Parts: sequence; C-alpha cells; structure tokens
Amino acid sequence: MTQTTQTVLIVEDDQQTRDLIARYLREHSLSVGAVTNGKEMDRYLSQNRVDLIVLDLMLPGEDGLSLCRRLRAGSSTPIIILTAKGEDLDRILGLEMGADDYLPKPFNPRELLARINAVLRRQSSGLVAGSAATRLTFQGWIVDLRMRELRDPEGAQVPLTSAEFDLLQAFCERAGRILTRDSLLNMTRGRPGGGFGRSIDVLVSRLRRKLDRAEGSSVIRTVRTGGYIFTPVVKEA
Repeated sequence: MTQTTQTVLIVEDDQQTRDLIARYLREHSLSVGAVTNGKEMDRYLSQNRVDLIVLDLMLPGEDGLSLCRRLRAGSSTPIIILTAKGEDLDRILGLEMGADDYLPKPFNPRELLARINAVLRRQSSGLVAGSAATRLTFQGWIVDLRMRELRDPEGAQVPLTSAEFDLLQAFCERAGRILTRDSLLNMTRGRPGGGFGRSIDVLVSRLRRKLDRAEGSSVIRTVRTGGYIFTPVVKEA
C-alpha cells in the first residue's frame, strides 16, 4: 500500500529561517508549504490538506498566539510553535491555547524534525501498547483509542489536541496511580522532564476544563509530592 506523504505548513516571516526549515524537511521526505503571515496561512489551508503546522509566534499583523487560538477553535491539526529564546510566557500561552509542542529559537532543524515526527506518530497511533483494547470508558465517557476520539456521556465528541489525547490515554492506562510530571512527560512526549514540567501542568489544566463537570471537583487530582492521579475507574468498552 502506498504511504501518503505528510504535509507540514510553515508559518514564518523570516525568509532565512523559513527556507532553512522547508529545505531540511523536504530533504527528509515531507511535503512542505511555506507562508509568511496569517492571511497567507488561511489561503493555503483553504486549498490544501495539512498534517501539521509549524507556527512562529512573532509574526507581522495577526500574531502567532492569536493564530494558534483561532486554529485550535476549529481544527485538531497538530501545531508546533516557535518561540524566541527565553520567552517562557509566550510558550506557556501557546500551550494553553492548544499547541502540541514548542521549540525555542535558535534551534537545530534536526530537533524540529524529531519533534514533528513525534507529534505525527502520536497523531496516527491509536492502540494501547500491549493491549487489544480499542475503547475505554470512565464515568460514561468513551475514549476511542483507534480513532483518537473522546465522547462525553451524552455521546457528543469532545475535541482534543494530539497532546491532550496522549495525556488522557496515559492517565486512563494508569488510573488510580500517582504519576509524576517527569513520568507523564516521558509517556506523552518521549523526552526527559527537566524544564518541561510546566508544560504538563498546562496540558492537565486544559484537559480538566474539558472533563470536569462539577465545580470544585476534578477527575485529575493534584498530589502534593509533585504529580497527578486519575481518579475514575477505567474499563475496557
């Protein structure tokens, strides 16, 4: 069976950076689109299928944070944001608005490619390792691991980013166990914790907003020792 080439859209106003990324990704068998601002991005997306967006936050006109928020409101296409070195607030805001990963500038194109491949793999995978289960349930919610979908107790689909779904799957597979930030990072992103612990906190916050229905209670409980525990009983559907 022929494998479809995956398409990455680069939204970056600096020509040197844009050309460097595009050339490197094409050399590694990815189809690449490249635009300089939000208007060009909208035009490209209206005419082309895109598997992942690399989005610079410092853009002329509508900035990257606004674009990230707007993209996430209507699409689950994975987004990797590029931030200026040391701009922690922008990185956190980008993650809160739905970005799947981030990379500070300057960066090695090889690392960006690794991040892209990791996000695309997570997006396309749907089975629990070592398990034949394809659907899990808790408190009336249904997690479809094959389709990577979440449905609420009324049957409505709840949009999740790739990173949010990975985190939910990690919690469901280990319900009732205390999971540290580092362990969650390793399960969902495949790299050491280090300074990325705040990223997990942001993802947990985003997931709570989508899962919690009663004010003052949460299916994800914070543990004082520096981790989280998923409290519902999870069963195979």
